[in-house]
Amino acid sequence: MTAQETWHALTRGRGALITAAILCALIFLATATLVLTLPEQEQTPRGLPQLAHTHDIELGVAVAVNPLVNDNQYRSVVTEHYTSVTAENTMKWVNVQPQRHTFDWSGPDTIVGFAERNGLDVHGHTLLWHNQLPAWLAQGSWTPDELHQVMREHMQALMGRYQGRVTSWDVINEPFQDTGPRLRQNLWYQVLGEDYIAQALTMAHQIDPQAKLYINEFGIEGGGPKTDALHRLATHLLDQGVPLHGIGFQGHFIQGNVPENMAQQMRRFTDLGLEVSLSELDIRIPEPVDETDLQQQAHEYEQAIQACLEVPECVRVSVWGVSDQHSWIPEWFPGYTAALPFDDSYTPKPALDGMTTALSRTPSNRRPHQPHPTH
Repeated sequence: MTAQETWHALTRGRGALITAAILCALIFLATATLVLTLPEQEQTPRGLPQLAHTHDIELGVAVAVNPLVNDNQYRSVVTEHYTSVTAENTMKWVNVQPQRHTFDWSGPDTIVGFAERNGLDVHGHTLLWHNQLPAWLAQGSWTPDELHQVMREHMQALMGRYQGRVTSWDVINEPFQDTGPRLRQNLWYQVLGEDYIAQALTMAHQIDPQAKLYINEFGIEGGGPKTDALHRLATHLLDQGVPLHGIGFQGHFIQGNVPENMAQQMRRFTDLGLEVSLSELDIRIPEPVDETDLQQQAHEYEQAIQACLEVPECVRVSVWGVSDQHSWIPEWFPGYTAALPFDDSYTPKPALDGMTTALSRTPSNRRPHQPHPTH
């Protein structure tokens, strides 16, 4: 090879090296830019589920079986806006065990399966309630031992089927009278006495030791004699070593009556070592409804969620129904309507903006959820 040929070979090699070096530098810069920008993108929440997770709470919704199976829009609202589901009716006694020893799992299986396919948590509702009991149970004549056995059979079947899949349960629903501080004279109280509550919680814990067990009640959100009575009951149960882990504040409000001191009332129970949730939130409006009403409702949805966010041990806010067409309000409270964040046509209402506003605030020093204690 001549000197000239050698020089040309070297310069060609040098050019290749320079080109390679430039390409490597460009790749490095692009990768560095990607690495620098990705965390910022990941930290930018893009919807209610992501916003809820930044506060370490679940954002739930009560669902019904038929629209969940038959309505694509219904399913989309659930999966796009919520992180957990509660069975509105299908896990209640009359639907699960319409005849003694005859269980219908079609509805509960549908809801739990849907939740699992879509990465949603499931809250169980409800094990003992005075309503929606089958005739064979409500009209039966029971000794304490017989009713205790019936209770165990039902809870073993329902909780056992979904053990590890339903992570929390309303074991006791609405144990107090509607407007007073006395325990409700329901079937369980009449046969088993006041101790039925402790018996049911203990039984539920034996069946599923990992599930969080709740007492769920309405009319306690703003304090008063009923709240005081539930606080005394919870204190007594915990002092006796009964496995109670949480209190559900139902949150069925009338527009203009969302209490300002709800976080304070929640803290009374979390000070006992319990967690709390806003378990059945809706805010009904007297008819006719105008835009001013909807804006006020939006502020009150924001206010309700903010109350939960102010309490580190508030773990869930659940809305009671997917849209206004599925709400229980018009049937049970004639003259009231528009209680939910989506209207009859699944169009978002200002209430959804209120929820987003509350959840978009910078998270406070909320403590991460710990496994529940075994009392």
